[in-house]
Amino acid sequence: MRRTRIKTSNLRLSASQSLVNMKIRSNNFIPAARVAIQDADLQTAVSSGANAGFTKRQTAMFADGQEHGQAMRQQAAAIKRHGLNQLPDLLEQAEVAMQANGIQVLWAVDGAEANRHVLEIARRHGVKSVVKSKSMVTEETGLNEALETAAIEVLETDLGEFIVQLGEETPSHIVVPIVHKTKASIRDLLIEKAGMPPTDDVTEMTHFARRTLRQKFLAADMGVSGGNFIIAETGSLCLVSNEGNARLTTSLPRVHVALVGIEKVIPTVEDYATLTQVLPRSATGQSMTVYTHMIHGPRRPDEPDGPEHVYVILVDNGRSRIYNSDYTEALACIRCGACLNACPVYRITGGHAYGWVYPGPIGAVITPLLNGLENASPLPYASSLCGLCQEVCPVEIDIPRMLLDLRRDLVEMGEGGALWDWGMKAWAWGNQSPRLFNLGGKAAAIGQKLLPKNLPGPLGGWTDYRTAPSFAKKSFHQLWQERQEEDRD
Repeated sequence: MRRTRIKTSNLRLSASQSLVNMKIRSNNFIPAARVAIQDADLQTAVSSGANAGFTKRQTAMFADGQEHGQAMRQQAAAIKRHGLNQLPDLLEQAEVAMQANGIQVLWAVDGAEANRHVLEIARRHGVKSVVKSKSMVTEETGLNEALETAAIEVLETDLGEFIVQLGEETPSHIVVPIVHKTKASIRDLLIEKAGMPPTDDVTEMTHFARRTLRQKFLAADMGVSGGNFIIAETGSLCLVSNEGNARLTTSLPRVHVALVGIEKVIPTVEDYATLTQVLPRSATGQSMTVYTHMIHGPRRPDEPDGPEHVYVILVDNGRSRIYNSDYTEALACIRCGACLNACPVYRITGGHAYGWVYPGPIGAVITPLLNGLENASPLPYASSLCGLCQEVCPVEIDIPRMLLDLRRDLVEMGEGGALWDWGMKAWAWGNQSPRLFNLGGKAAAIGQKLLPKNLPGPLGGWTDYRTAPSFAKKSFHQLWQERQEEDRD
């Protein structure tokens, strides 16, 4: 993949440190995971939700046969990588096309600058209340807190995000923010925080939330959204959703602001036609989402509705540093959440244990890359390296390879620890000659018989959770020699 440093006259993109607003707790992954494993409700909810998402994805992606499904993935992967190869040019092309459509384009080098842009827009238009559709970038920047600090009312309108906001939590899944919650906990939260009349009926709960949100849509001065893709050739902002809240957020308020990561730009409408098929199949198990939006700008004079002003803020927040590294492939992610649903680690820990916006396998890669390995050092190890995350990724990101590379980076930073360094040197020394290697194997086999089932010291990290494998009675070398002797006879 060609990697060119992103340079434009308007965007101060560099390989400088990312400044993010949401507090990072990723170094607490291990204790947080231990707590999550003991939470019976969380285990039930996450396991059920992730399993359902995984099964639906398998059915939808291969509804027309295994070969067709794999061909879609390969095509989508090629589109994203082509887009990344041309990213500097595509960003400039998209800016020109969006401006021609009447969209005002702003650039933000980090989360703080993105928030400042939104606040300046709000002040310019006298905004007092904001409705938001689902946006992971605004989770990165901490936009809600910035708006509330400025005395601007902000309401999440995605049903899951609405419930997360009521509970003063953060999303635990890229697509399903409340996958960690049971129906009973959602019911109790709506009764306590939103004043819902007591009911255990899901339809009644949904209708209550709809009535509450509808009044906010009608009264809001500004709508804030993310963006699944930006089409460079047409200057179109593309959104996919199922609840209708994105349509209301982007069309009812007089001002619409979209915060979009710079990696979301793709070349053509034809490319979008492919990506908008693999995204819902991977995310929710649908062939298409209920709503597919292609926003081309503010309301025209002859149009009866739509916002008077549309702003798109292209957000870097560390992405340019990833782009100019060996981890460029991570920017191909289309935020479907399929790798979370497949991951055995995510299924037992849930999303909050990862300590930042993005959980699961892709989160274990991009959280350290965006925030620094020193701020998320356990995450590259939060994987069994089973490879299922890559197998289900709609754009075939090699997540296992990047996790291994991040582990290497940690060791090079000196994060492995003295015991690890000593052990690896001893292992390397023992593999320098056949005699030492054979001697080490025999010593390990004898030592295993003398040791308890739960191994001592750092080796206990394995036997705390699984049975130590037994050494074979004969080494491969011995078996090979015996076979050679039998052949000669």
